[in-house]
Amino acid sequence: MWLLVSLYAVARISQILPGKLPMVAKVALHVLPLLIFALIHGAISYRLRGILMFFAICFVIGNVFENLGVATGFPFGRYYFTDAMGPKLFQVPILLGLAYMGMGYLSWTLGRVILGNLRSPLVGARVVMLPLVAAFIMVAWDFANDPVWANINRLWIWRHGGAYFGVPTTNFLGWYLVVYLIYQSFAIYLGERFPGSNPLHSSYWHWAVIFYALSAAGNIIIVIPKPAPAIVFDATGTPWNVSAITGACAVVSTFVMGAFTVIAWARLLDQTREELRYRDS
Repeated sequence: MWLLVSLYAVARISQILPGKLPMVAKVALHVLPLLIFALIHGAISYRLRGILMFFAICFVIGNVFENLGVATGFPFGRYYFTDAMGPKLFQVPILLGLAYMGMGYLSWTLGRVILGNLRSPLVGARVVMLPLVAAFIMVAWDFANDPVWANINRLWIWRHGGAYFGVPTTNFLGWYLVVYLIYQSFAIYLGERFPGSNPLHSSYWHWAVIFYALSAAGNIIIVIPKPAPAIVFDATGTPWNVSAITGACAVVSTFVMGAFTVIAWARLLDQTREELRYRDS
């Protein structure tokens, strides 16, 4: 786990070192450590079959909607991917599909932690509440990154621009819909198989919070000045100030992603105290 955390930290730092790594290598460094983490961490909680099912759901739903979005504009808005992220499956980079799996699992796990009662099975209202909460956590990640990825790194292009530094607001509504469908499908799959009978130590859950915190921190350090154009233009020719983009994304990372991180950590502190009381008794 420490090795994966270190690799992911290197990926986040690499953003402020322009030209040192090809863009596709930077993206891979962001995606693969999270993917491996999700596989290991998820197999402990859901067994290998369960986490592979989660990956399959992410792969199918994510790629269907991303390809639909490129072809029709629904549900995100009109956009297309450049070649910066490497090979594609149809119109969508393979690395993006893998990112759905890694960050998708991370956001789902934080949702579990924030809702609490980690030993309880996924029944009743929790079948819907967990997907709703996890989808907000996942969209917060995109909200904190999309203007940088689209208009500074040029990983994809929004054909008609948008109000949020060249990103349309429909993108975030579409993201919420897609990731909610992923999480709701997984919640239905789990049903009574939700692993509530095997309580895991709080340290197990801390790893997910650490990864999410690193993701947020990586968006904050991009405000460090570096050689770059002061202005970028979206597909409509609208100019956007680079420091304004990175500053806004850092604010979102601090007060939205940061809020989810702090709440999750506080919930785990409560669980640790409960474990100590149980052990003392």
